[in-house]
Amino acid sequence: MVQFDEQLRRLVAEACRHQPGSPQRQKLLTQIIRLTASRLWREPTPYYQDALQQTWLYFCRNVCEGLTGQTYDPSYGSVITWLNAYLRRRLQDFYLNQNREQATTVSLKIYQSTSGGISETIDPVDNLPASPQAPPILEDLEIWAKTDSDGELCGTYIKGRPDVNCQVLILKRLPPEVSWKHLSEEFGLSIPTLSSFYQRQCLPRLRKFAELEGLL
Repeated sequence: MVQFDEQLRRLVAEACRHQPGSPQRQKLLTQIIRLTASRLWREPTPYYQDALQQTWLYFCRNVCEGLTGQTYDPSYGSVITWLNAYLRRRLQDFYLNQNREQATTVSLKIYQSTSGGISETIDPVDNLPASPQAPPILEDLEIWAKTDSDGELCGTYIKGRPDVNCQVLILKRLPPEVSWKHLSEEFGLSIPTLSSFYQRQCLPRLRKFAELEGLL
C-alpha cells in the first residue's frame, strides 16, 4: 500500500508539472483516476455514483491548482485518503438532502393551536437542519449548460412544460443550489416530479459531458 501511495504521489507531481488542460496532464489524471477508482470508499446507496462524479470533478479541479477547494497536499495523507474524505462528505450531503426531500413530500402536517384559536400549519421539513452547501462545480460545466450548443438541454423538458428543461434545472442545481422545495414552489410541480426528471434526463447528460471532457 505504501508503494502504491508513493506511485500516486509521483503521478500527481508529474501531472502538475504540465499545463492545465494539456493532453499530457489529462492523460496522467485519467491514469490516476483508473488506479484509485477501485480503492475508494463504497456505499450501496442510490446516489453513490452522483457523489463519486462530484469527487472526480473536484479531484481534477483541485489536485494541482486548488481552483474550487484546498489543493492536494501529500504531507497530510495519501491521494486515496484525500478523495475518500471528500467523497464521504458528498455522500452525507446527498443523504441530508434526500431526507429533506422526503420530509417535504410527506402530507403529514402538524397542527398547533395558538392562543387565539387559529391553527398554524408547520411543515416537518422546517424542523430539519439545513444541509451543508455543496462545493462549487467546474466553471466549464456552467458554460456548457448555458451555451447548450446543440439545443439538447433546452429541448429536453417535462411534458407540457418546456420552461422546465434540463438547462434550467442543471443551472439551478449548481452550487449554491436552489432547493427542490423552492423549485417546486417556483414551477408549481411536485418535488418527486422534478427530482425524477432530473435523475432520468439531466444527470445522464451531465455524466456524458464529464466523460467527453475526460473527467470520468
